[in-house]
Amino acid sequence: MTQAEIKLCSLLLQEHFGEIVEKIGTYLIRTGTQPLRMIVNDTGLSLDQVKKALCVLIQHNLVTYQLQKRGFVEYEAQCKRVLRILRYPRYIYTAKTLYNDTGELIVEELLLNGKMTMSAVVRKVADRLTETMEDGKTMDYADVSSTFVRLADTHFVQRCPLVPEAAETPEVPPPPAPTLVINEKDMYAVPKLNLVGKGKRRRSCDEDENHEHKAKKHKKDGEDAEPPPDDGIYWQVNIDRFHQHFRDQGIVSAVANRMDQTSSEIVRTMLRMSEVTTSSSAPYTQPLSSNEIFRSLPAGYNIVKQVLDQYLTLLADDPLEFVGKSGDSGGGMYTVICTDLHKALASLATATLESIVEERFGSRCARIFRLLLRKKHLEQKQVEDFAMIPAKEAKDMLYKMLSENFVSLQEIPKTPDHAPSRTFYLYTVNILSSARMLLHRCYKSVANLIERRQYETKENKRLLEKSQRVEAILASMQATGAEDVQLQEIEEMITAPERQQLENLKRNVNKIDASENQVDETIFVLESFIESTLKKP
Repeated sequence: MTQAEIKLCSLLLQEHFGEIVEKIGTYLIRTGTQPLRMIVNDTGLSLDQVKKALCVLIQHNLVTYQLQKRGFVEYEAQCKRVLRILRYPRYIYTAKTLYNDTGELIVEELLLNGKMTMSAVVRKVADRLTETMEDGKTMDYADVSSTFVRLADTHFVQRCPLVPEAAETPEVPPPPAPTLVINEKDMYAVPKLNLVGKGKRRRSCDEDENHEHKAKKHKKDGEDAEPPPDDGIYWQVNIDRFHQHFRDQGIVSAVANRMDQTSSEIVRTMLRMSEVTTSSSAPYTQPLSSNEIFRSLPAGYNIVKQVLDQYLTLLADDPLEFVGKSGDSGGGMYTVICTDLHKALASLATATLESIVEERFGSRCARIFRLLLRKKHLEQKQVEDFAMIPAKEAKDMLYKMLSENFVSLQEIPKTPDHAPSRTFYLYTVNILSSARMLLHRCYKSVANLIERRQYETKENKRLLEKSQRVEAILASMQATGAEDVQLQEIEEMITAPERQQLENLKRNVNKIDASENQVDETIFVLESFIESTLKKP
């Protein structure tokens, strides 16, 4: 765990959960597994504060607990899971792209609350969608439920582990901490709920007073009512499934840039066919025959079977090896195709490194970098000859990339004494170490961006509060039917220079947010490549 990762985790926890949760989370990240008593003693917080903070972290899967043999419970922070908070906007936007506004709000509610029952999610999302609709229109629970079922069918949401049902006996005391289990078959099984109703709008203050006695009556009735049918069945966002989707989108884009749109659509079809059947950590997708791929192509693509086979052959023969041929079946009647995900991720990571070298050092350095990637090991004289760059410039460029750890130098001595005159010095690119170095820099960049955004917001805190007060007054006056002259007077409470300052702040914050998302895309490619490399046998 590097200092850059710890700092970024601390900033993310503070931004989303506050100082107390951040203090507990950072302490566990720095010290590792700790029991409750040690956390209380070392952080200086009260027992009640520590318990509540741990509950919040466990609710959001940021901390796990484990019962030790001696009978006490130890808590451990999940640093990688904390870093995923940075990717929440991307998860929500992907859900919106695939399942419209309803899917977006379902994923957003699950991410905001950590774990929720399906009935609670459906009601909350229906109410939020009804708020945005025109007067007289409402959102049915059934429509939200159907979108939730589609998200579960495609594995974007999954059930949380449950406490196993066991016969309670007075002789055997309950364990200090429950052991949660989940059956893989039930992980995506949606309970059959008969949710009938529509979303509700928030009432105004006058309506609240009129309906106060009714609300009290409903509350009294609710205490005696039965719990919902899915009580105890909680759901969470399946982050690995979203990462699988991002990886697939990256592969499709790379194929489109490398070849053409038709090739990318064929690869997209192959990935879509095996997205549920293939594990997110599997190195290959499920083998698919060309006949299956042909039947599953979108209706708009009028490709004959012969042309499809030619495309598949081109994809399989391509040096990048996004698609591999795993065998011939039926006497060569059709070809079984599968995607080599590790090689695809390696190609994406290599392309990212090449792009960064070109942006940082220029096109000539990028030429040398690509040359070393292709030839593996080269002496300085060979680099000069192959790249067709003068000796002095090539030497400067190599040393510049060497000092930044983008290339490495390997010594091969002819004699045991390692004399420089009798030693070969070979330049090479270690993609894995370069990816790790770049990932560390990306973490530092995101931490700097978050700190910059916090600084900008703090410096303009008074102006932001004034703007919010004015907006609240305008909204209340518009609701009461105020005249345009009165509204204009309220708007003039913010002067022209202040308005210009607000616009500059908004533009700067938007730039910082966009930069965070762009850096996170690079982080995802590098993390995926490193994980697949370490898992590769």
